[in-house]
Amino acid sequence: MEASGEFTGKYLVLLRDDGVKEGLQAIRDASGLKEVCNAADYGGAAVEMAEAERAEVFLLDKLKVAVVDADPSQLGELQAAAAGDKAILAVEPERIMYALTDPVAAQFPLEYLRGYKDAVNHLFTQLTGGTAVGTAEVAAAFVNSAQFTWGLQSTGAHRSRFSGRGVRVAVLDTGMDLNHPDFAGRIVPAQTQSFVTGQAVDDLNGHGTHCIGSALGFQQLASGAMRYGCAFRGDIFVGKVLSNAGSGGDSGILAGINWAITNQCRVISMSLGARVQPGETFSTIYENVAQRALRSSPGTLIVAAAGNDSRIPGTNNRFEPPKPVGRPANCPSILAVAAVDANLGIAPFSNGGINPSGGGVDIAGPGVGVFSSVPDPFPPNVQPSGPGRPWPPRYHSISGTSMATPHVAGIAAMWLEAGGPGTTAQALWQLLTGNARRLTLPSRDVGAGLVQAPT
Repeated sequence: MEASGEFTGKYLVLLRDDGVKEGLQAIRDASGLKEVCNAADYGGAAVEMAEAERAEVFLLDKLKVAVVDADPSQLGELQAAAAGDKAILAVEPERIMYALTDPVAAQFPLEYLRGYKDAVNHLFTQLTGGTAVGTAEVAAAFVNSAQFTWGLQSTGAHRSRFSGRGVRVAVLDTGMDLNHPDFAGRIVPAQTQSFVTGQAVDDLNGHGTHCIGSALGFQQLASGAMRYGCAFRGDIFVGKVLSNAGSGGDSGILAGINWAITNQCRVISMSLGARVQPGETFSTIYENVAQRALRSSPGTLIVAAAGNDSRIPGTNNRFEPPKPVGRPANCPSILAVAAVDANLGIAPFSNGGINPSGGGVDIAGPGVGVFSSVPDPFPPNVQPSGPGRPWPPRYHSISGTSMATPHVAGIAAMWLEAGGPGTTAQALWQLLTGNARRLTLPSRDVGAGLVQAPT
């Protein structure tokens, strides 16, 4: 099936693992494009994207992928080269991807809904003299406490001996609030990079700061707020690959992956994606990138959000079957993360593994009413419209597979600390899925189950 989505007009060209020089020559021969910007020419692959976008060919050296600015006639020559030249393995159009939050659930935090239920029960009792609606059926299995979020409790991260100490985790998103007091002294300028032309790393959206908080937020917070981060001693790498509006092209996202691998990040967290259609296959480019990341030294696991397309509009119900896992999480070599709520039920928005060729859900994480860090002033895109703002400045509760993904990424760092530096990326995948908490839900929806931290 032909790929769906929004396109930039540029193309991604996959080169043979051991044939980059030949591949670039094949691009030149086929298209006449000669001006090359190589990520390897920048220290630590910290590419200046304005320069990369001006080039005819942008080479991502660790990934063996070139982004090509080709017109339709040149594209035809490239596709012909891919069919006949062993140095070029695939050509795909560059797509736009987006931050993945659920806009409906974001309006109604878990505490608000619980309070609303209590108010309805009270009114029912007053009016009828009857018994309030039974709370045992609807009470959450986990609730936020004064010390820990429900997500940390449900995954066991709050009681783990491990903190992700020394493990490098790259969060590729909308950036980070570099002045957030909970991260004082933990954000190293050399470990931040923007891959969005004309925009600094600083997060004016809120999505990236929230995701970094869930993955890597500190244990003891200056504000006295409950702990919300998993790997609180992990090394934070901030890659801004989505704009302040929450969108970005493949070139910036792949540049972020290339940068993370160059800097030996062991885990890459990507709470972003694009919709795919039933029957649509995964991206050959991203699948090969993920395979190369797994094989790299010391080995990098890419974790990505399954997507939030499955809520029936105007309801709190889920499509059956659900919408398919989005791109790039639908690649078999990318760990795809679904979202569950505090009752350990599937979130109504969370996508499922319905496509036969790849596209499965691998694991689930806490993704409804997730409390974490956000910038101040409060970004308008996460301002709740219904119940008002229940949290103090610099914190908010948001829902989405985007929120589940950094829990898995942070816990992956904890498993790497537990397993030691010799733990391969493939072994890390098995540790995460093999130790997940089995749920009474189909694997189509939650994969191996709810991610669990090492004890």
